Formats: sequence, structure tokens, C-alpha cells
Amino acid sequence: MTLRSTLLLGALLFAVPIAAQEAPEPPLAPPTVAPERIVLNLAADPAHAMAVTWRSAAGLPGMVELAQAGDGPDFVKTAARLPARTDDATIAVRETPALHAAYHSLTMTGLKPDTTYAYRVGDGTHWSEWLQFHTAAATARPFRFLYVGDMQNQILSEASRTLRMGLRMAGDAAFVVNGGDLVNRHDSDAEWGEWFAAGGYAYGQTPQMPTPGNHEYGHGLVLNLQWQRQFTLPANGPAGLARLSDTCWSTDYQGMRLISIDAPQLEGVPESREAIVKWLEPLLARNPNRWTVMVLHFPLYSLEPQRDNVQVRHALKPLIDKYKVDLVLQGHDHGYGRGMVGPDGPGKPGKGATYIVAVAGPKMYDGGIGTWARKSATKTQTYQVIDVSDHEMVYRAYTAAGRLLDETILRK
Repeated sequence: MTLRSTLLLGALLFAVPIAAQEAPEPPLAPPTVAPERIVLNLAADPAHAMAVTWRSAAGLPGMVELAQAGDGPDFVKTAARLPARTDDATIAVRETPALHAAYHSLTMTGLKPDTTYAYRVGDGTHWSEWLQFHTAAATARPFRFLYVGDMQNQILSEASRTLRMGLRMAGDAAFVVNGGDLVNRHDSDAEWGEWFAAGGYAYGQTPQMPTPGNHEYGHGLVLNLQWQRQFTLPANGPAGLARLSDTCWSTDYQGMRLISIDAPQLEGVPESREAIVKWLEPLLARNPNRWTVMVLHFPLYSLEPQRDNVQVRHALKPLIDKYKVDLVLQGHDHGYGRGMVGPDGPGKPGKGATYIVAVAGPKMYDGGIGTWARKSATKTQTYQVIDVSDHEMVYRAYTAAGRLLDETILRK
């Protein structure tokens, strides 16, 4: 054996597998004059309003230029300039005790239903590119949306492929629902930067609708300060509890009511639990939409034998059954499961809601598959494409490689 061969063999024997290597802590990239982390969120009335949020260097104003999009470039001549709300903040993040940034947000109102708009954000001198979005129709119409579970770990390097494959397959998705644990360490600005990089410009064109997971919370169930500054979600949560104002929300989209439940608060804080149930029941009881979809991080029925979110299930299951919720989107268990559970519980006859557990990122659990699940999978990253029409909801789960994993049809 030559010396070169010996050295090569030694390198192979003692090399650390790539998957096991710890990624170095990336340096903090402070915001600049260029607008960054641009993200759309649906408003409570998405036919007539749309929210946009972004950040820039501290001390800069925020404004939006908005116009109805045209087939040619002349739309820029009709753009209206709108002032945004700006929060100049200094907050402590994992990488530094003082992150200085200006967080800008605007809910664009008075929009026409079923219309494409072009917009850009900036400070009057430094602008983003022109981006586009389409408002919802004012009446029930067929549409599709994406669901992704926990991205959380190796967000840019590995979780991004799942999201991007979903956007590639369902590029006409009206919005993306995010099932919590968007990041692993709630106070890491670098991880939030990875989450924004994972979606890139798509976040500025396809609205993101996140619910918080436990990893968006710090000690004492304190919500990360960046969550409230980085998203402008419908402000229609439980009255009287500010802690739920950015995490419990609802929006009606073309015949479907979408509801976010703050699962960590529901599981861990009795006062929040009472407020959420009180808020949720009339939202379900007085629902003019044909379909009802809920999203929350902690599953009512777990894939993991050692997990059991008793408070979540006891609080929500009676309402889900009573008001015939159609689809419940969940994360947290880092596996895949889909099953229908009726009023009498798993394994009992009777129709009920369809429950989904899914994960988009690479962190996987080796645990059980959940006896409630009709279809399950371990060590599988997925994205979900849901097509909604008046008479049926077609649900499909695809692996990160684009393979169809699961499919079911919910009919009215």
C-alpha cells in the first residue's frame, strides 16, 4: 500500500459523518438599508386586505407602493405610496444582546376581490423588487393550499427542499399553513434568517399562515419577540389576553374557515385554555363556510407513545366533534400520520375529523406510529397539498423527493 493510499484510508476511517457534524454558529448579519425578510400574511378578510411585514436597518421609515398589476410595465405609474407602521427595536437574541432593527408592517385594505396586485416595500430610496399577490374571491371558489409541519432543524440546508418541492408542485397555492416549530431556538436570529431564506421571494408572493410551536416559546412560555414583529396575522384572537393576540387567529378563504390554536398555551396555561375554548366555540358554531380546518402544533392524538397532550384533547375534541370540523393539521411528533377519529375515539365506528401529523424538516423520531392512524410513516419529510372545492376536499401528502405518500378525499 502506498503512503497516499494509507493516508486516504486513515482519513476515511476517522472521518466524522457529514450528518453528525455540528454546523458552526453562523455570524449574525445585521439588517441593512435593503428591505429583507419580506412576508405576506392573509388578513381576516383576504378578499379585501393583505398584510406585509419586513425589516431593515434601524432608523429607516417604512412604506409600501401598491398598484393593481397589469400585463405591461405601466402599472408602476399608478402605484399609490402607503406609510407602514415601524417598530424600531433593540432586542436580545442568541447571537448578540443588542440586535438593532426596524420592523415594518402594513395591512393593505380596500382591495378588490379576485385581483392581482403588485407591490414593493422600502424607505422611499431603497426598495425591494416588485412582488405580486392575488386576493381571494368574495364567494366560495375552488383553490388549493399547502401545509408543512415542523421545519425546525437544518432549516436552510435540509428543510428548505421540502417547502420548495411543495411550492414547485403547487405553485398556484393560495397560501401556506405552517404547523409550528419554524425554528429550533426561538431567540436565534440566524435560525429565523434561515427560515426566511428557505422560502425566499415566495414568502413575498404566497402568504404564510403560521401557528406557534413550543420552540417559538422561551422559558415561562414567553413568546419570542421576533414572532410578533415578523408576522402580521389576523388580530381576531381571544379578547382580553394579549399573549394570544398573535397566535390564535382565523380567516375565511373562499368557503373555508382556517383557525389557528396556540397549542403550547392551551396545554400549559389554564387561563389561556379557558380563553381559547370560549373564543373557539362561537367561531365554530357561527361559521358560514362549508369547510373548517384547524391548525395547531401539539397533536390531539400522538404518534409517540410517551406523548399525550391531554389538555389539548380534552379542550378541543368535544368542539371538533360537535361542530364537525373537517381537517386538523398538526406537527410536533416528527413523523407522519393520517386518520379519522370519531366522537367515541380511536378505533370506534363513526365519522369524525381527519387528523394529520407531519414534519417537513430532517429531525426524525424512531417512535411508534399511533394506533389511530390509518396511514403512517417514519423518517419521512413531507409536504401536503390540499385542494378545496364546494363538494370535496382532496388531501395529498408527498415526500420531500416528490413521491405521493398518501391521499384521501373528504366529501360533503
